[in-house]
Amino acid sequence: MTTDSTPSGWLIWLRNAVIVTALAASVAWGVSELLRPPVMLVKSDTGLSRTTLDDIHKAARSVDASFEQDWAQKQLQPVPLADDLTVARRLSLALTGSIPSLQEVRMLESLKGTDATQWWLSHLLPDRRTSDYLAERLVRVYVGIENGPFLIYRRRRLVDWLSDSIQQNRPYDQIARSLINAQGIWTTNPEVNFVTVTNQMNNKGPDEAKLAARVSRAFLGVQMDCVQCHDGKLGSTWKQSDFHTLAAYFGQAKVELNGLRDDPKEKYKTRYLGKTDEEVVPAMVPWKPELLPQKGTPRERLARWVTAKENKPFARTLVNRLWALLFNRPLITPVDDIPLEGPFPPGMEALADDLIAHNFDLQRLIRVIVATRVFQQSSRSADPAHPVTEEAEKCWAAFPVTRLRPEQMAGSVIQAASLSTIDSEAHVLFRIKRDIDVANFVKRYGDSGEDTFDDGGGTIPQRLLLMNGNMVTDNTRGNPLINAGTRIGMLAPDNATAVEAAYLSIFTRRPTPAEADHFTGLLATAKSTNSRSNAMSDLYWTLMNATEFSWNH
Repeated sequence: MTTDSTPSGWLIWLRNAVIVTALAASVAWGVSELLRPPVMLVKSDTGLSRTTLDDIHKAARSVDASFEQDWAQKQLQPVPLADDLTVARRLSLALTGSIPSLQEVRMLESLKGTDATQWWLSHLLPDRRTSDYLAERLVRVYVGIENGPFLIYRRRRLVDWLSDSIQQNRPYDQIARSLINAQGIWTTNPEVNFVTVTNQMNNKGPDEAKLAARVSRAFLGVQMDCVQCHDGKLGSTWKQSDFHTLAAYFGQAKVELNGLRDDPKEKYKTRYLGKTDEEVVPAMVPWKPELLPQKGTPRERLARWVTAKENKPFARTLVNRLWALLFNRPLITPVDDIPLEGPFPPGMEALADDLIAHNFDLQRLIRVIVATRVFQQSSRSADPAHPVTEEAEKCWAAFPVTRLRPEQMAGSVIQAASLSTIDSEAHVLFRIKRDIDVANFVKRYGDSGEDTFDDGGGTIPQRLLLMNGNMVTDNTRGNPLINAGTRIGMLAPDNATAVEAAYLSIFTRRPTPAEADHFTGLLATAKSTNSRSNAMSDLYWTLMNATEFSWNH
C-alpha cells in the first residue's frame, strides 16, 4: 500500500486540498470585493496636524502665486484641476514607478471629507516602493549605472542605504554630506561607494576629476566638467582652474584594505592647458569662499560648504531634481545646469526658500510641490475647441504630457495585471518576478543611464517592444492564477463591471459611455467561459497597448 493510501496520507492530502480550496475562495472573495463600488471607508487621516497641513498649503499658494503672475503677463489661462484619480496616477508613477492598483483605487474612492492628495502621499511616502524607487533614481545621479570596481564598490548597498535614509526622512543636507565625506569600508559604510566607484587602476586612488564633476552636477546644479581641459568659451564664467581647485578637495582620498580614508600627505596635481609640467593644485571653492569652514579635512570642509544654507544652489538643485521626478520634466533644462545668478523660473525661489527654512526636509518638499495648483491641474483644456497650446504647457499652465520612462512602463504593466498592490506586503515571489521583468524590459528598451529628462526616447521602439515582446502578452494571457483580466472575467457580476474594473486597473479612470458601450458589447458576444476569458485578455492587451497607457498626463 502506498503512503498516500494510509490514514495519515489521506489526512495530509485532505488538509492540502482544504488549504488550496480556502486560498482559491479567499482570492475569489478578494477579487469580487474589489469589483464592487467601495462600501467600507478607510481611515481618512493624513497623519499630519492641521498646523502642518495649513503650512504646506500656504507654501504651495506662494509657489502658485509666482506662476499666476507669469501666466497673467503672458496672457495664458490655466486649465481646470484634474480629478483625484488622475493626480493619484501621476504621484504613483513619480514615486513608485508604476500606476496604482485596483485595490488602491478602491481605497481612494472610499475617502470622504479629507485632502485626497495629501492622504495619498501619506500612503505612499512610508511605502518601501517609494524609498526604493527614489533611491534608484537619485543614485543614478550620484554614481550613474556603471558597475565600477567590484572589489571596492557595492552599488546595491548604496541604493539600500539611500532608501533607508529616504524612508526615515533624513534631512537631505545630511545625506549629501555623508556621501561627500564618507569614510570606511564600502560594505559596512555604503555611502563610501559614492567615492570608491571612481577608483582608478594602478593604485591611483579615486578619480578626483570625476568626483568634482559629480559634486558640481548632482549637488550644485553646475556643469563645471566642461572646463576640465580648457577655459570656458562663448561667455562662460568658468575657468579650467575652477574645476581643478574643486577636484583638489578629493586629492587626499585614498582606498586601502581598511577602507576609504584621507591621507594628508597626498596632493592633487594636474597639468593645465598650455603647461608642460604637472603642478600641485590648492583646494578652493568656485564661489562664496566665506562659507567654507576653516577646520577639518578637505572633504569635510567641502561637504559643509556644499550644503550650507546660504549656498542656495544646493537647495535649487534639489528643487529642480524633485520637480523633474514629479512632472517628468524639470523647471530648468538641463536638470543639472542651473544659472548661479538666475533668472529663475516661477516657483523655484519660493520652493528653495521653503526647503532651506525646513532643514532640507525631502518629504515636505514633495508635499508642497504636489499641493500646488500647477501639479494638480489637468493636462487638457476644458474647451475642446481651444486645446492646450505648446506655450501653455511650456509655462506650466497645463500639466505637461510626457512619455513614461521604460521602468515606469514595465512597472505599470505588471501592476495592472495584479488587482492587489505589489508592495512590500506582497508575496516575495511576486516582488522578485516584478524586479526581474522590469530589469529585462529596461535592458531591451535601452537604459539611458542618469535621469536627464531630455525626452530623447521615442514611443515607436517602446510600442513595438510592448506589442511584439513578452511583457504584455505574459501579463494578459488567460491565466486566472496570475492575470487580473482573466479573474475579472470570471468573477465580475456583469460585463459593465468587468469593463469598468479593467479601465480602473489600467488607466486609473472609468470608461467613457462610448468606451463602455463598445467593450460591453464585445464581451456580450462571448458565450462560453473560454471565449469570455479570451475576450478579457484581448481587452487587457488592447488597453495596455493604447497610447494613453504609455504617457503621463
